[in-house]
Amino acid sequence: METELSRTLGIEHAIFGFTPFPAVAAALSRAGCFGVLGAVRYTAPDDLARDLDWMQEHTDGRPYGLDVVMPAKKVEGVTEADVEAMIPEGHRAYVRSVLAQHGVPELAEGEASGWRITGWMEEVARRQLDVAFDYPVKLLANALGSPPPDVVARAHEHGVLVAALAGSARHARRHAEAGIDIVVAQGYEAGGHTGEIASMVLTPEVVEAVSPLPVLAAGGIGSGEQIAAGLALGAQGVWLGSLWLTTTEADLHSRALTAKLLAAGSGDTVRSRALTGKPARQLRTEWTDAWEDPAGPGPLPMPLQGLLVAEAVSRIQKYEVDPLLGTPVGQIVGRMNSERSVRQVVDELTRGFEKAVDRINRVAGRNR
Repeated sequence: METELSRTLGIEHAIFGFTPFPAVAAALSRAGCFGVLGAVRYTAPDDLARDLDWMQEHTDGRPYGLDVVMPAKKVEGVTEADVEAMIPEGHRAYVRSVLAQHGVPELAEGEASGWRITGWMEEVARRQLDVAFDYPVKLLANALGSPPPDVVARAHEHGVLVAALAGSARHARRHAEAGIDIVVAQGYEAGGHTGEIASMVLTPEVVEAVSPLPVLAAGGIGSGEQIAAGLALGAQGVWLGSLWLTTTEADLHSRALTAKLLAAGSGDTVRSRALTGKPARQLRTEWTDAWEDPAGPGPLPMPLQGLLVAEAVSRIQKYEVDPLLGTPVGQIVGRMNSERSVRQVVDELTRGFEKAVDRINRVAGRNR
């Protein structure tokens, strides 16, 4: 499953796997793919350094990358405390009422929230990059579009390729103008922050818009046949995230959440602003329903919503409150119905890809 991009990066399969779990990212790289570690949860540089040290020891010298969440425009002097002060008390009261309705216990006294979306803040993301560039990272991806120009330049000085996610051809053209090396065309079906255009439509539009830059197809891809479709549409690889959540190397810290993912169908997700303030596809739960309720205050814009719900999400996860328990995940969740190792999933993807290519070759041969 080689393309020009996979050969440039020295990987066997043109599969780029995004994950918040170092063990999954390392397993992907060892399997001949390209593991990309999500950095948004690392608010302390030492924690990121610890896990990159671990990656170094467990990737067998294979390449890997890092995904950050960084705004394109530089904002000076804005702290987390400044943002916290912008959250209306009415929204805080609404969060308390939803948790009380479901009997969600408080965190123990002195116990800090283990879940805070602060990696979006430029000061945090830049600290992550200070750490990352001390390691042989081969790719820097940004989930909020093109990073600031100085970050792109710094990455290139270190020989690091830069990728950015795009939900439309217009976004993709902006990335190309900003000097981005790889565009990830992320369709409506994808988990997490995603746009409104389906992958089958989006991928060829982006390929045409930014040619000759390489494009990765993302969203609704969880089989070898779907990978073949993405490459047939002009992509030079695929970007997969949701598929790895139910692998044995993933560390969701919740058997109840794993069970919900394994039981979910492709229609059990919703594109909601409940988690971060931006539309993000996730499991539909009574938590997402609460933020769609006309009687409620509605979600705040990013980044206020993420800070508002941080402690609530920690409590829901810690106590495994099933009606509220969810996670970002794409529509491909309908295929995620068994726990397997990363290697087993990759092997299945490559077999499916080979079968799809054989079918197309037979069709093409008959039509000569």
